[in-house]
Amino acid sequence: MAIPYQPSLQQQIQLARIEQILHQPNIPPATLATIYYDRGLLHDSLGLRDLARLDFNKSLDLNPNQPDLFNVAGVIFTQMGMFDSAYESFDSTLDLAPDHPYAHRNRGIALYYGERYELANDDLLPHYQQDINDPYRVIWLYVNDLKFTPEQANSLLQQRYAASDKKDWGWQIVRMYLGEVSEDQFLTEIAEHSKDNEELALRLTEGYFYLAQRYQQQQDYSTAVMLYKLALAGNVYEYVEHRLSLLELNRIFTAEQNAVSVESAAPSA
Repeated sequence: MAIPYQPSLQQQIQLARIEQILHQPNIPPATLATIYYDRGLLHDSLGLRDLARLDFNKSLDLNPNQPDLFNVAGVIFTQMGMFDSAYESFDSTLDLAPDHPYAHRNRGIALYYGERYELANDDLLPHYQQDINDPYRVIWLYVNDLKFTPEQANSLLQQRYAASDKKDWGWQIVRMYLGEVSEDQFLTEIAEHSKDNEELALRLTEGYFYLAQRYQQQQDYSTAVMLYKLALAGNVYEYVEHRLSLLELNRIFTAEQNAVSVESAAPSA
């Protein structure tokens, strides 16, 4: 286990400096928009999502021409399960910056969670084709393929793995999905080859999340829940895997509660 992330001294100093700046008179609107955006990013990196949203809203009121801000807001909306708001945010990002490097991926993930798998593929596939050596683009295509074209998902994953340069650490996740390494080997490799606690926390956040995805696909929800909780344990708030672990837990618990409600409402024989 990695030592969970803690607010750094630098982050705390940045927040204090921003507070001092905001008390100054006659700040130009464009500058003020940037300050609120920067503070929103800091709040988001510390897991203070509601404070981050307040800052982002203030920044947008002052300057609505901010594609990166819309992208971050869309990711937060996805985490909260507010998919229509997420789609609108990513659409705004792409209207302002058609070549934004992450908006298609993030919109594709939001569409996946909104169970709009064909539209998700329309975003995730071109995003993958822009960089076939990025393992996370391959992984999210595979996750969506398990819903969109389940009979082809494994063969497509194997083809995309074969076409890659296999250099990034994230390909180890793909190897685990393909059965080339066991779960124990996968976790041992993370523990033995992470150079420090920061890298260990980052890789475990990813590793536990994608392991949880596999168990969830197998309908082993108790193991998936445990792994999602472990993905949260490192406090790596900025990672999409941390954000989506919260979303997945909420979805599993909601489904369980609904199932219990249906059973309770069923007439007895």
